[in-house]
Amino acid sequence: MIEIRAIVTDIEGTTSSIHFVKDVLFPYTRKRLPAFVETHGDRPEVQHWLHEAAKEAGFIEASRQEVIELLLRWIDEDRKSTALKALQGMIWQEGYEAGDYRAHVYPEVPARLRAWRAQGLKLYVYSSGSVPAQKLFFGYSEAGDLTPLFAGYFDTETGPKREQASYEAIAEAIGEQPAHLLFLSDIEQELDAARAAGFQTGWLARDAATLPAASPHPAYRDFDAIAV
Repeated sequence: MIEIRAIVTDIEGTTSSIHFVKDVLFPYTRKRLPAFVETHGDRPEVQHWLHEAAKEAGFIEASRQEVIELLLRWIDEDRKSTALKALQGMIWQEGYEAGDYRAHVYPEVPARLRAWRAQGLKLYVYSSGSVPAQKLFFGYSEAGDLTPLFAGYFDTETGPKREQASYEAIAEAIGEQPAHLLFLSDIEQELDAARAAGFQTGWLARDAATLPAASPHPAYRDFDAIAV
């Protein structure tokens, strides 16, 4: 087996439960987004992402209310929009800082991440959530601040997670040959794209029922099962 020098991990379904995002973070955003846009809409960074959302939707001109309704619909659809993810991250920051919730991580994940760092491996995150949202997630986790364990973060500004070119860009940014990088995810199409780029891959199948019968990707029930 080729030496692994760095690990790139997804979040939802991999380090953390999908239910936390869908049942806690998404409803929190949906409830607060209209007021957030109305009260923060003049901030340059908020204006930028509202404009990007309108452009993505093909709006020539749109009122603030129309953009709010668009974003609410995208939340319901779980649309992988960079603009939506950026705005969600800003709202989630308020929730984390207020102590309204802490991000879920599976029990074995913090110790395993620390063990990999102790081995000299570099750790990275690649998620559809914005980089600021990723940092908040691991900074306000149930296990405390895990951000010192990570060397970097990637989001959909790097590229879509199901496209080979995104992983090629990540390998170039990390400065390692893809063969020395391990990508962990619970989504087969993401793993396929990473493998096409030359990465080693690991399929997190925490529910036994989701374990694939046959796959080019090694499957693991949890992080403790991954030997590097």
